Amino acid sequence: MPEGHTLHRLAREQQQTFAGRPVHVTSPQGRFAAGAALLDGRVLQAASSYGKHLFADFGGDVLHVHLGLYGAFTGGTGDPPPAKGALRMRWTAPGPDGAGAWTDLRGPTACEVLAPPEVAAILARLGPDPLRPRADGGVAHRRIGGSRTAIGALLMDQSVLAGVGNVYRAELLFRHGISPFRPGREVAADLWQRMWADLVVLMRSGVRMGRIVTTLPEHRTRRSGVVQRDDAHYVYRRTGLPCRICGTPVRTEVMAGRNLYWCPVCQAI
Repeated sequence: MPEGHTLHRLAREQQQTFAGRPVHVTSPQGRFAAGAALLDGRVLQAASSYGKHLFADFGGDVLHVHLGLYGAFTGGTGDPPPAKGALRMRWTAPGPDGAGAWTDLRGPTACEVLAPPEVAAILARLGPDPLRPRADGGVAHRRIGGSRTAIGALLMDQSVLAGVGNVYRAELLFRHGISPFRPGREVAADLWQRMWADLVVLMRSGVRMGRIVTTLPEHRTRRSGVVQRDDAHYVYRRTGLPCRICGTPVRTEVMAGRNLYWCPVCQAI
């Protein structure tokens, strides 16, 4: 599932490409036909994201997209390719340089037009997003610090913290030497403050790079300027491989519906 940095990057790209322009909206698949008809030809006021949710404001009517596990946007300039398969939604518009621009959406969990109060109701259910300006990590700790639930599960709860998914969960806990099984109430406020600050840095880096890289240069097998895929993470999807720090095989089990990865030595407490 795309994590918060991906949605933030998508919103920024859509803002730069389509905002202030009338957008031709269609639903070749037909499942979003009514919503597409409502938005077609209207000017996109702004595109933004919060956590794993994307919002496109068309002047009172707001397009809400949640990509879920399988959703994805693709796009480009010039004429779009022929519409094929389960294409939920397509945008086309004159681009900022005068050339045409397009974006296609396939496989989302949600693609719907909402009124502002409905958008507000979604936002009210979400915890702070580390990528949002002035987000308060202390709000998340008020939930975490009073919970017996394992921190590995709490980090995946979007009502606690918005935008964090499986990769950031595994890597953040490793970088701070925390067992994913530690109860939230045993994560002290000062420790959480350091984790939150680290998460902000990691997710901003994800927006900038378009990928998640959590390893330090000294912990990579190759020291070239480009971080290779197998050097990008400490524990995520490294089951059975030696921990980069202590050499213990990385372990995995399901927690909060997703495969959790951790080092039983470096994350013993």
